[in-house]
Amino acid sequence: MRRLVLIGFVAVLALAACGGGKKTNGEEKKTAAQVVADAQAAAKSATIVHVVGGGTDNGQPIKLDLWVGDGKGKGHLEEGGVAFDIVRVGNTVYVKGGSAFWTRFGGAAAAALLHDKWVKVPTTQAQVKSIIGLTDKSLFLASILGQHGKIENRGIVDYQSEKVVEIRDTTQGGSLYVASEGTAYPVAVKGGRNQGDIAFTDWNASESVVAPKNAVDLSALGG
Repeated sequence: MRRLVLIGFVAVLALAACGGGKKTNGEEKKTAAQVVADAQAAAKSATIVHVVGGGTDNGQPIKLDLWVGDGKGKGHLEEGGVAFDIVRVGNTVYVKGGSAFWTRFGGAAAAALLHDKWVKVPTTQAQVKSIIGLTDKSLFLASILGQHGKIENRGIVDYQSEKVVEIRDTTQGGSLYVASEGTAYPVAVKGGRNQGDIAFTDWNASESVVAPKNAVDLSALGG
């Protein structure tokens, strides 16, 4: 019995010596600039990511729940209390909104004709240029990760029960949280004057983005 207890005690000491958990990816030891660069590189290499959060766009409150890939994306947005769905495949954007959406952005006639229908427009169309960045992973992450002031690495912290590396923007406020284990994917961006709160999950998930069927071609209507 004494020998078994001794073996157990040695095993506990060995576990404690190796940290008792998973090995970190070393981001907590790097400069803040290098962590941001690693997060950008990891995000660039991914096929798709689920993005949920909110902030402001041209002074209007915005909420988003999107899947964003390279030159493709889909999801649901609310801007200034008006909701709409969006899909982007290559050079075409598809938008579906209710009467309130079309009344605001197209007038009463557009609302009567297009409410609750998918409408397709090219990405070069002026009406959709403001939302193109929300449907392309490279553009979206460049706007989120590329705009910051002086930053510092605050090491490993707890964020929603997850161990992450915090990169704090000491100029503008807010923090970028980066995975501290495995690939250094961005986990979340929180606060800051020019940013809302954004969470990144499901990197490289098998989520498809396809064009809606029977979409109304806005250009054919003279839009």
